[in-house]
Amino acid sequence: MEAIIFCGIQATGKSSFYKERFFNSHVRISLDQLNTRNKEQKFLETCLAVHQSFVIDNTNPTKEERAKYIQQAKTNGYKIIGYYFRSQIGEALVRNGHRSGKEKIPEVGIRNTFSRLEIPSYEEGFDELHYVQLENQSFIIKPWTYEV
Repeated sequence: MEAIIFCGIQATGKSSFYKERFFNSHVRISLDQLNTRNKEQKFLETCLAVHQSFVIDNTNPTKEERAKYIQQAKTNGYKIIGYYFRSQIGEALVRNGHRSGKEKIPEVGIRNTFSRLEIPSYEEGFDELHYVQLENQSFIIKPWTYEV
């Protein structure tokens, strides 16, 4: 069983990466879909109860925000895998500019998330960490280093 936690500012490709890599194997847990933390928690509890692998597809910018998922998954015997998405503010703002409707995030929201962003670390409880960047519409997964 895997608990995958995405980390990165908006418009860095997290949801597209999920669709490309995990759609057929992991349930997606996302505030974009569920809209409230209460619904998110109930959905997470269901995955834990039935031993379903899942992906937390949120920005998860801080250690504190990631800790609640890591703790619950560890308690239930999951392998914890983190994917940090290259978070270059300029590139994210350009990609966000191509979005429309509900998918388009106000610039202030992206900048706020960026200002709170803490690079994930193994000390948080991750069993694996990966670095993801988007190049020419393709995802490149690189070995984890702290000099991201």
